[in-house]
Amino acid sequence: MSWEIVVGIETHAQLATNSKMFSGAANSFGAAPNTQASAVDIALPGVLPVLNRAAVEHALRLGIAIGGTINRRSIFVRKNYFYPDLPKGYQISQFEIPIVAGGSLSIVLPAGEKKIRITRAHLEEDAGKSLHELPGSHAALGHGMSGIDLNRAGTPLLEIVSEPELRGAQEAVAYARALHALVVWIGICDGNMQEGSFRCDANVSVRRAGAPLGTRSEIKNLNSFRFIERAIEFEARRQIALIEDGGSVVQETRLYDPERDETRAMRSKEDAHDYRYFPDPDLLPLVVRSEQIEAIRRAMPELPEARRTRFQREYALPAADAAKLTASRAAADYFEALVKASGAEPRLAANWQSGELAAALNRDARDIASCPLAPQALGALVKRIADGTLSGKLAKEVFDAMWAGEGAPDAIIEKRGLQQISDAGEIEKLVDEVLAANAKQVEDYRAGKDKAFNSLVGQVMKATKGKANPAQVNEILRRKIAR
Repeated sequence: MSWEIVVGIETHAQLATNSKMFSGAANSFGAAPNTQASAVDIALPGVLPVLNRAAVEHALRLGIAIGGTINRRSIFVRKNYFYPDLPKGYQISQFEIPIVAGGSLSIVLPAGEKKIRITRAHLEEDAGKSLHELPGSHAALGHGMSGIDLNRAGTPLLEIVSEPELRGAQEAVAYARALHALVVWIGICDGNMQEGSFRCDANVSVRRAGAPLGTRSEIKNLNSFRFIERAIEFEARRQIALIEDGGSVVQETRLYDPERDETRAMRSKEDAHDYRYFPDPDLLPLVVRSEQIEAIRRAMPELPEARRTRFQREYALPAADAAKLTASRAAADYFEALVKASGAEPRLAANWQSGELAAALNRDARDIASCPLAPQALGALVKRIADGTLSGKLAKEVFDAMWAGEGAPDAIIEKRGLQQISDAGEIEKLVDEVLAANAKQVEDYRAGKDKAFNSLVGQVMKATKGKANPAQVNEILRRKIAR
């Protein structure tokens, strides 16, 4: 019998606020260690937390975006545990009554769309950060010592928990990408995974087809899509091998080691009672008004799923192309500006954005938000393809020149003499010369050898240095050979 891999994802999205969840300390990345930890963040005696209004509004935006139920009254609790980077001895979080309950997120798979249910989304504060094996240059610590940076303590987080409805690593990555795109799209998180702004915990279990859910292991702090995929694949193989050898899976927390491409045990998995949750006595229940929710709803942008559907309807794009072009808000905005600037068939614009432009961005390790070519510039190139000035091959040459900073497409075309030859008389003359010089290939084509025709086309294109209109060359060649 086959094995089924079952995955649920817990995502911590760092909210894009100016200050922390319960204090006025700066919420920014990269400051010198322990320079952004206020008295509230480290719970000095006599201090009181004050809830960040912007963090609440960000949570409401997510709740609206996923179609979740927004609890008008939610509770903050203390989650008690002891660790060096948690100076309070507890974390302020939400437990029984989160700000958002339910909702769903659509993911695009090769077989089509799949809706993944969201269990909950709740507000909480982050802990500090333990820095291990610091270099010897840190004289105050000594060689090989560990240190604590409390700058991140109190950073506002939204923890988003999915139902265990993901089947395997690829679905898990598709979900993580879709959620990442959404939180960036609606402006509640910068999505920087390298800085820890968006990190995932994967709950992985395996079972025989049709059997009850198996015992899960939680893989903590996965901060890249590649690591999510590799960690889940390794953990699933580990669990299957363990069960097939007669063992059993233990519920535990594990870490993924990317250098060894393996997960390893970190600690036994705690249950809710281990944290001794109780309502935080310093914080009143959070009450959200209907008018506040409606004001945020009215200010929401068109969401990825709606935009993807509109692209399919309005621009007649296949589902896969629409999904690529709405992978981020920046990509979707670029495409619509490109279509408008080019005045060309949307499918042609989509092909160039998903093809040449995407390849160039990937090669230079850039995202479309920092693309050096404005959509108006690329639109001018696509326009020259659409009106027959350039063939696809010549257009790629012009694109490379534009990417290198040589200017606008029309200027490059003029400077390099790259106008496509579309004069039928000129092409016919060249075709006649090629046919006269290649009688054997003509006979081979008439005998059913299609490769001979491709060779004839190639020779005409070579004679024109790739400038002849390929469609005209094909049509004229076939007509003349048929005579």
